[in-house]
Amino acid sequence: MLARLDIKNYALIDELSIQFDKGLNMITGETGAGKSIIMGALSLILGSRIEGKYFFTQDKKCSIEGFFQIEAYDLKDFFHQHDLDYEDETIIRREISVDGKSRAFVNDSPVTLAILKSLGEKLIDIHSQHATLQINTEDFQFLVVDNVAKSAELKNSYLTSFLTYKKVKSELKKIKDLAKQAHIEADFNQFQFDELHQANLSEDEQVSLETEQQQLENAEEIKRGLLGAMHILEEQEQNVVLQLKESLGHLETVAPYLTALPELANRLRSVWIEAKDIATEIGYLEQGTNLDEEKLLQINERLSLIYNLQKKHHVDTVEELLSIKEALEQKLLDVNTQDERILALEKELSESYQQTIEKGKALTEIRKKALPTIEKHVVSVLAEVGMPNAKLEVKLEELGENELKESGMNSIQFLFSANKGQELQAIHKVASGGELSRVMLAIKSLVAKSSALPTIIFDEIDTGISGEVALKVGEIMERLAVNMQVIAISHLPQIASKGQSHFKVYKIDEGDKTKSNIVLLNQEERIKEIAQMLSGIKPTSAALAHAKALLNIVE
Repeated sequence: MLARLDIKNYALIDELSIQFDKGLNMITGETGAGKSIIMGALSLILGSRIEGKYFFTQDKKCSIEGFFQIEAYDLKDFFHQHDLDYEDETIIRREISVDGKSRAFVNDSPVTLAILKSLGEKLIDIHSQHATLQINTEDFQFLVVDNVAKSAELKNSYLTSFLTYKKVKSELKKIKDLAKQAHIEADFNQFQFDELHQANLSEDEQVSLETEQQQLENAEEIKRGLLGAMHILEEQEQNVVLQLKESLGHLETVAPYLTALPELANRLRSVWIEAKDIATEIGYLEQGTNLDEEKLLQINERLSLIYNLQKKHHVDTVEELLSIKEALEQKLLDVNTQDERILALEKELSESYQQTIEKGKALTEIRKKALPTIEKHVVSVLAEVGMPNAKLEVKLEELGENELKESGMNSIQFLFSANKGQELQAIHKVASGGELSRVMLAIKSLVAKSSALPTIIFDEIDTGISGEVALKVGEIMERLAVNMQVIAISHLPQIASKGQSHFKVYKIDEGDKTKSNIVLLNQEERIKEIAQMLSGIKPTSAALAHAKALLNIVE
């Protein structure tokens, strides 16, 4: 339940702290006094989005805090799931900075608006005069039926199966489309793969072939260069090797006379030996260099094949061609793999479909059993509130097995008639605003019996009713308040008189500002407030007596 609501610097509110009773709380006040402002502040800590800047003082932040007693409502799993600290008295806070940005906290832990809204839905149900519009939506009607049928577990099980079925169905369609395209491309892919496979490419062969091609194409020039070097080194009459050897002999002759000469002689000997080795290796190279026209032709043909494949596939290297070959091979393998996957998914789809159908039919049956309870309760309550001839029929129709929906295998419609001889029709087509309010009250009173919601708020749902009907509406709220906290904003004295706690919202002028305030009325103040609601700002003695009668005060 909502134990306390603190509001600071919001709209016409400077600072308020409202302590609510655990039973029926009434809030009254003149139009424009600030009742909707209080509801607006409350909606912000329940996850509503900010639609503008509402500051009493523009240079200060706005803060709204709600203190909730939640120990009786089995919410520990929710707090654990969202990594929040659980407290029996949980504090929800919303702060709006002067630049319009907002932050939300649960027990001082920052949370997103989605989490805040999800928690708020477990704590408070706000029913306003505009909420009657939802009565004709399938979502709301299924919510009512499933709440009374206590089918939440079965509905969640059905939804899990349904979502699995939809996921598998989507995956199957996707892979079938891929397989269809793969089969269309398979022949072309096979041709390209075969072409690359037959080429029998190896990673380094292009570089090797191009090197050998250069050598064969320039064999004569290479041979001339090698022969020229050999001639200078060893073959001409005064060749380098011979001259080095003669120089070495001269040094060795005079080496005994100079201490530096032996080292120089050794160094020259090394040069002479190296020159001989170089000349020998050049000779080998020269002997192995030949113009092989047939080999050059083979290399040119091989390189031409490689270049054509590279051009065809828009690449520059053999490595890239090998990657393309590997990818083509995988595509060809995927065709077979996809066919196997399709068979597996078709089996999985059939199984998930059957599970969904079974759970959907079970959900339909449990819903059907709840319909008489809903119809009987609503008609009974409507008779209490001045609609003795009202009828409600919950029309639950089974859909075909190919028309599955998230909500189940049913369509639903609340059909209503307010008067004798009036044909049952969709409720929003035949019910007036006042009638819709009473129907919604009847439905809410039924849902509240099986709901774990701590608090329900009725925000001016007394549109279109008065007199004895209003009195009965107040009595229904009284009954609701036995099992849950009820907060009602009303303009009717018959309803206001039923509250265990009665708050009055009013406006006062302070300096150049107008601000809203709220006060918990004592008995005398309450008599005066209800009398004013009956007859105006200066209540008559008759109005005061009537107010006492409504409050069951005996003098």
